[in-house]
Amino acid sequence: MALETWLLKVKTVISHKFEAARSNSVSKRKTLKKSNVGILAFEMAGIMSKLIHLWNSLSDKNIVRLRNESICLEGVRRVVSNDESFLLGLACTEMAENVRLVVKSISRISRRCLDINLQDFDLIFSEFANTGRDTYGWILSCKELEASNKKMDRYVTTTVTLHKEMEELSAIENSFRKAVQCKEFESATKEQKVIDLRQKLFWQRQEVKYLKERSLWNRGFDTIVSMLARSVFTILARIKLVFGVGHGYPPSLSRSLSASATVHPTENTNTCTFVSGPLKSSKLDEKKEMGSNFFESNSRLLKPPESTLGAAALSLHYANLIIVMEKMIKSPHLVGVDAREDLYAMLPSSIRAALRVRLKGVGFSASDPVLAGEWRAALGRILGWLSPLAHNMIKWQSERSFEQQNLVPKTNVLLLQTLFFAEKEKTEAAIAEMLVGLNYIWRFEREMTAKALFECSNFNGVVMNLQNSS
Repeated sequence: MALETWLLKVKTVISHKFEAARSNSVSKRKTLKKSNVGILAFEMAGIMSKLIHLWNSLSDKNIVRLRNESICLEGVRRVVSNDESFLLGLACTEMAENVRLVVKSISRISRRCLDINLQDFDLIFSEFANTGRDTYGWILSCKELEASNKKMDRYVTTTVTLHKEMEELSAIENSFRKAVQCKEFESATKEQKVIDLRQKLFWQRQEVKYLKERSLWNRGFDTIVSMLARSVFTILARIKLVFGVGHGYPPSLSRSLSASATVHPTENTNTCTFVSGPLKSSKLDEKKEMGSNFFESNSRLLKPPESTLGAAALSLHYANLIIVMEKMIKSPHLVGVDAREDLYAMLPSSIRAALRVRLKGVGFSASDPVLAGEWRAALGRILGWLSPLAHNMIKWQSERSFEQQNLVPKTNVLLLQTLFFAEKEKTEAAIAEMLVGLNYIWRFEREMTAKALFECSNFNGVVMNLQNSS
């Protein structure tokens, strides 16, 4: 009897615990169902913009441009590499790294979802990246993703407008509070001002409410994260398809057979799977096909070799140095002594040493116009291939600065088009050559200016003597 009573008590306690756990789960689920994106709408709008930009950068037009223009830049071939497969590998790696950064943001938000699969988005995406298995069929066709992108673009536009209107609402509320507390105006004037601001405040709140309904603000986490997940799955599949990493991706991903085949032609033109000949034989591809971590392989590839400016952390500094020199070369007559000293202060010790060697034995006179013309032509040729890399470096860095990290890149500049992977020795040799030429042109301009002033002063002296004698 005592045993039965004890068992009954245990049964009651366990049943109560199960009921409590179930009620907590139900209440939590109800809370999640009611939960909207809210203030995270602005972050999600930034993620959507980046995904749209990534997809557009993978269009046939941009991929053909990458193959025929970007990796064929003279500067890239001179100081980065003339190995086409290596350059295409860098492009693939950087695009995949951009995807990884977006996935990191999505994974953080996905934990708020009600759907268990979306909560495990990071694990599901890692499996897809490493093995190519799309367990839940999240890869969309090209047509489906284009439609999704249009929808996301509308969400982004409305959410950006909401942000502006909310800032305006905050400004009006501040003005209203100040007007209510102000004691400087007469009562009638103050009352009229308060009435006007109250009316303006009412309409602004209505506008914000309307925009919240139309934008991401009032959308559920599951709806938006599902859209983001399908988009990023499709983008990574497109990257692997274009660069020939892995097999088995849906033929619907190719935008057009002719354009993609121009980038990576295959022997069988009846299929829609495009394989890059050079890239398929690379060690990176072999590792990925063996099932190693896809993004870890990419991270290793993005690490610059020791002989590059990126490894020496000099790529941005040299980009600024080249741009300063470019301005001086275009207008040497405007370069003063202080500007020359500032330029010299920017030079690292290695370039200063190379410059001293180059300037040994150079005379003080620089009066040969033929030699000055030859130097101008030589500097123009060097700037023709080196300057684009410097300007691209500035663009790339500014688009990834802390202040701009939530905004969409305005260009499709890749690291391979910058000074990041440039050989340090070759770049410094080109800079030293430009400094020698700039030095001669600067001295030539000064000598010509001094000569012209001297002749002018002599002429004025002769005229004055003639006037005095007459």
